[in-house]
Amino acid sequence: MFTDISMNKGKKEGRYMRLYSQIAGLLEKSPDQIAGMATIAAILHNKMEYFFWCGFYRVDGHRLIVGPYQGPVACQVLEGRGVCLAAVEQQKTIIVPDVHLFPGHIACDSRSQSEIVVPIHGKKGNIIAVLDVDSSALNSFDETDAFYLEKIVALLA
Repeated sequence: MFTDISMNKGKKEGRYMRLYSQIAGLLEKSPDQIAGMATIAAILHNKMEYFFWCGFYRVDGHRLIVGPYQGPVACQVLEGRGVCLAAVEQQKTIIVPDVHLFPGHIACDSRSQSEIVVPIHGKKGNIIAVLDVDSSALNSFDETDAFYLEKIVALLA
């Protein structure tokens, strides 16, 4: 399946701004954080053509447990390595243009080619989860994605 990821920066920013407004409005009515995560995953997965997999992994000690997501079946538990754990350890968003070149990448689905992982901070500033987005094309994510996804997940705090 071919995915057109050639969206120019202006079009991408416009789409993210509309999605942010939609998500913010829906999360005002959301009863809890898991419901909010499910809403975010569903909207992003269905509105961003190049998002092959979109979901959350929740921090559980030294491992991550899959949370709400959209896309193919995911790894249930992540331990010891991978982009998601690297984002938690480094406490920052990580953009991976080619997952095959990332040391310790965990391949939950062989169709994944690029990835972005955004940490979610709790009320005390600690990382409680990550938003993980995969694309079936190389080089799908950039600083525009990072900026708006960080803004979107901040709505969960």
